[in-house]
Amino acid sequence: MLHHHEYFNGEGYPDGLAGEAINIGARIFAVADSFDALTSDRPYRRALDFMYAIETIKQGASSQYDPDIVKAFLEVMAQEVRQGA
Repeated sequence: MLHHHEYFNGEGYPDGLAGEAINIGARIFAVADSFDALTSDRPYRRALDFMYAIETIKQGASSQYDPDIVKAFLEVMAQEVRQGA
């Protein structure tokens, strides 16, 4: 996905797009990809704690991520936690 590194505030790359100029799929993928990156083992570090990852995504709302996408993501994650997934 070409624009999933674009930041909602326009500070991302490759094209410096902002807000709704970023394809909705790319805005969704940016949140999902970031969460996966935070909660997965990497060659240079162990996976980070689930709640730490959630807080990191929350902190990025409106700057890095579309706040509406973050809100929907958090609702789904809360539902998952309630169901014990």
